[in-house]
Amino acid sequence: MILSMLYKVARKLLSVPGVLLRRDTSKEAELLVLRHENAVLRRQIAGPVRYEPADRFWQAALTSLIPRYRWREVFPVTPSTLLAWHRRFIAAKWDYSARRARTGRPPTKAALKKLVLQLARENAQWGHRRIQGELARLGHPIASSTVWEILHAAGIDPAPRRTGPTWREFLTNQAQGIIAVDFFHLDPARGRRLYALALLEHGTRRLHITGVTANPTWDWAEQQARNLAADLGTRIESLRFLLRDRDGKYGQSFDAVSEAEEMEILKSAPRAPRMNAHCERVIGSIRREALDHVLIMNEAHARHALATYQRHYNEHRPHRARNQLPPGADQQPIAMHELEGRRLLRTRILGGVINEYRYAA
Repeated sequence: MILSMLYKVARKLLSVPGVLLRRDTSKEAELLVLRHENAVLRRQIAGPVRYEPADRFWQAALTSLIPRYRWREVFPVTPSTLLAWHRRFIAAKWDYSARRARTGRPPTKAALKKLVLQLARENAQWGHRRIQGELARLGHPIASSTVWEILHAAGIDPAPRRTGPTWREFLTNQAQGIIAVDFFHLDPARGRRLYALALLEHGTRRLHITGVTANPTWDWAEQQARNLAADLGTRIESLRFLLRDRDGKYGQSFDAVSEAEEMEILKSAPRAPRMNAHCERVIGSIRREALDHVLIMNEAHARHALATYQRHYNEHRPHRARNQLPPGADQQPIAMHELEGRRLLRTRILGGVINEYRYAA
C-alpha cells in the first residue's frame, strides 16, 4: 500500500514538467529512461539484465511523460510489460492480504491456556463446558470451542473422564473427612511415665493435643473426645472417619462420643503403624523438634510444652503437604523483593529450642 502511494505521488510530480514544458518534456523523459537503462546495464555487465523493483518503479512512472506510440522505441521492454508493472503498483493499494492476517479473533493468552489446563488436571470429572463456566465465573469470557481446542492440543480428553480416580486422587479427596488419633508417652525427669493424646486432621494438618495424664483411663479418654468435639465446633461436621489403632485405652465410651457426632470408627490392623502413618509422623515431629530437647519435669510442664508446640505447629510451622503453609493459614504471604532496611525479628519457642521469624512492621 505504501509503495502504491509513492508510485502515485511520483507520477504526479513527474507530470508537473509536462504542464510547464509541453514541448521538451517527452525528450527529457526519454533521456531519463536512457540514463536509467544505462545504469542498469552497467550494474549487470557480467550477467543477464535483471530489473529490480526500483527500476520497474521509475520506468512505469516515466510512461506518463512519453506518448504511448514512442514506448516501443524508448523503453527496453515491451509496452505490455510496462502496463503490467503499472497495474501491479496500482493493485498494491487494494491488497489486504497483510491486513487479513491481523484480523479475526485474537489468540488466546498463554496465562489463560495455563489456567484451563490447571482446572482440567485438578478436576478430572469436568468437561470443556464445565471448565468454560468456571472461567466465566472467574471473569474470563472464553468460548467452549476454544477450551476444547486447548485441551485437545494438550492431549487431554475434552469430555469428562468416565473412569474412576487414581488411588492418590481418591485418598486426597477423602482426607478432608479423616481425623487420626494416637497415644504417645513422655518420660519426665522424675521417672513417672506420662501419656498424651494427639489428634491430626488429615485435610488441614491441624494438630490437637487434648491432654496429658499419668493414668489414661477410659473415662479420661472419653473426656478428651468431648473436649475435642467442643474445640472443633461446627468443623466437626466435615469429619466422617476417626482413624485409631486397637489400643485398650480408648474404650467403648470414647468411640460412642465420636459415633454421636456421626463419625465412623476405623481401626488399623494389629501391629501396623503405617496404617496410621500421618499420626505416627506428627508424633515423631513432636519428639524430634521439642521433647528430645526439653527436660520435662512434671505433668504441668509437659502440658505447657505440648500446648506451646501445638500453637507453633498450627500457626507457624510450614508443611509440604500444604505448599509450605501452616494449617492455620489460607494464603501465601506477600513476597519480599527488597530485604535491605527490613528488620528480622526472632521469637524463641520453648526457651530457644524452636525459633520463629517475622519481619518487623
